[in-house]
Amino acid sequence: MSDLLIRNLRAEEISLAIDWAAAEGWNPGHCDAACFAVPDPQGFFVGEIDGEPVATVSCVNYDDRFAFLGFYIVREDFRGSGHGLRIWNAAIAHAGARVIGLDGVVAQQDNYRKSGFQLAYANIRYGGIAAAPVKPPADVVTLDTIPLALVEADDATVFPARRSTFLRAWINTSGHVGRALLRDGKLKAWGVIRPCRTGCKIGPLVADDGAAAEAIVQALLPRAGGGEVFLDVPAVNPEAIALAATLGLKPVFETARMYTGPIAPLRIDRVFGVTSFELG
Repeated sequence: MSDLLIRNLRAEEISLAIDWAAAEGWNPGHCDAACFAVPDPQGFFVGEIDGEPVATVSCVNYDDRFAFLGFYIVREDFRGSGHGLRIWNAAIAHAGARVIGLDGVVAQQDNYRKSGFQLAYANIRYGGIAAAPVKPPADVVTLDTIPLALVEADDATVFPARRSTFLRAWINTSGHVGRALLRDGKLKAWGVIRPCRTGCKIGPLVADDGAAAEAIVQALLPRAGGGEVFLDVPAVNPEAIALAATLGLKPVFETARMYTGPIAPLRIDRVFGVTSFELG
């Protein structure tokens, strides 16, 4: 068998990993590739045999302490040949001494555990046709009118690393729509909806409580145009699960959020929608 050549995917090639993820049923967003390339251009890998791609993986270094792994896919006709392990090891090496997070399929938990990952909690994808939106509170505004520094500071309470460049891209990308709830100078809630291969996903969705989260969702739902909506919520946040139920969404998929080491304490109770299973 020919040798596996592992190299970085260039920014314009990240769409390959996106397309493979879509074929696996992961339902990526239309503009994910451009946003995902921003925080770590060297964080995407492809394994090739005779110039043909057979495996992908990403390990995005957000700062000098934290990385997130995703897009771990081996082409079906090349599985069981050790190619997955080789490209996995390349991704892990890219992270260096950083703590690595991932959202893995539940069936692979034991394999990830062998690589040093430990379960933190489950994330559950809820989806369906949401109940007809109601008018949101008057103090819900467009997210891009909020100072980015305020959004960054709030995001730091729910994510293990500062991700300023990514947030800027995620909020401002064409087709992405963001809303925020600002009261007494405090950011109470904010979220982004984006079009995906199927329907739309809301994420991130960060809020002080369920009522604030619902206000943002109601402001974002018209963007879905009555189509399917998906919301990825931590199973350890009962208010987030209650919100999904209120919207009429049903569980469709589950992942295991895992880390290779300790991270700073996070306000998971404020996470009502995960940004992305691929980048955290």
